[in-house]
Amino acid sequence: MAFVKAQKTKAYFKRFQVPFKRRREGKTDYRARIRLTNQDKNKYNTPKYRFVVRFSNKDITAQIISANITGDMILASAYSHELPRYGLEVGLTNYAAAYCTGLLLGRRVLKLLEMDDEYQGNVEATGEDFSVEPTDTRRPFRALLDVGLIRTTTGNNVFGALKGALDAGLDIPHSDKRFAGFSKDSKQLDAEVHRNYIYGGHVAAYMRILMEDEPEKYQSHFSEYIKRGIEADNIESLYKKVHAAIRADPSAKKSEKAPPKQHKRFNLKKLTYEERKAKLIDRLHTLNAAAGADSEDED
Repeated sequence: MAFVKAQKTKAYFKRFQVPFKRRREGKTDYRARIRLTNQDKNKYNTPKYRFVVRFSNKDITAQIISANITGDMILASAYSHELPRYGLEVGLTNYAAAYCTGLLLGRRVLKLLEMDDEYQGNVEATGEDFSVEPTDTRRPFRALLDVGLIRTTTGNNVFGALKGALDAGLDIPHSDKRFAGFSKDSKQLDAEVHRNYIYGGHVAAYMRILMEDEPEKYQSHFSEYIKRGIEADNIESLYKKVHAAIRADPSAKKSEKAPPKQHKRFNLKKLTYEERKAKLIDRLHTLNAAAGADSEDED
């Protein structure tokens, strides 16, 4: 069979439509987004909230967002770089830190809506699945999990943030199949394994392994932990204190920024119209005075 070259006609190029910018950049999954943002018409202008979790190399961002015709509107946000304020200064991107960030956002948004006393959530993390029950007055705050382009593998850190938000008292539709500790064979969640991850037990186990097998690597790998006196045996108590501190005061604190410095200017300052006019008059007076003096000398 002969090879036929595909010819793109003039009509092809005239009708060609480029994908959305964020699709071209590989940042947004619009197939998922349209299902997360579409609202039923009989709900009118009721916002449809999403619990959005994103990870960078050094930070975790968790936000409650609703879609609007003008763009996404952020109701509340929490970041793992806020955790040092609550006593957690190291390991800000692991499963336990993701749990803390989700817990912080959940308590923050409930306090913002004055629902924090009504919905306490799961005060002590046991690792078991938890879903908030509605009270007689206000229904729980509902949001949909938005994972973006993250691979939803079992035990992914994004589900740590989900568990934190659930324990905070948010109503998020979910299954326990992706939490750390879920067994594919038994089709059940091992709550003890999940609890171990929430309280940083997997980090403590790795610390013990390195301490025994590779002491030099332990000194470099966990140097920040060593500097702050954090050992494998006291990691769980550290996270318990962090959880309690978050529940005590989840409100956001504005960072204190130094005022901008006054830099030296080496270029000439631009004069206003009035200043230029006055300068010209002075120059003319000087020239006239000099011309008058010359004429007197000649005489």
